[in-house]
Amino acid sequence: MPVRFFDATVSTFDGVFEKFRSEASQNKANLILFLADKDPATSLSWCPDCVRAEPVIYKKLESSPDDIALLRAYVGDRPTWRNPQHPWRVEPKFKLTGVPTLIRWENDAVKGRLEDHEAHIEKKIEDLIALT
Repeated sequence: MPVRFFDATVSTFDGVFEKFRSEASQNKANLILFLADKDPATSLSWCPDCVRAEPVIYKKLESSPDDIALLRAYVGDRPTWRNPQHPWRVEPKFKLTGVPTLIRWENDAVKGRLEDHEAHIEKKIEDLIALT
């Protein structure tokens, strides 16, 4: 299976991220997708941009012949995400400003990223995956 998924919340991120990092050398691409949590009432993300981007991203990843790891990091509910002190907003490695954000992780650093307003554009997703 070319795409390997890892899922994390704010509280489980450190452990999942360590596992993701430890296996990074086995993959052609390592990506982190920061997403809004799903609304329990609708089973959809509370973030309309996430609802729009997720299926496009998954389609692009699953059509790739390469081994890809995708860490889906869920930022929490809307009030949690809106907090200016959210851990991933203030984390120097990520500096998130919006969701969804798709990051190419390479050599223990951010190699490229797509912000919320562009994370659904197929060509940009392809280019991010293909970065060398």
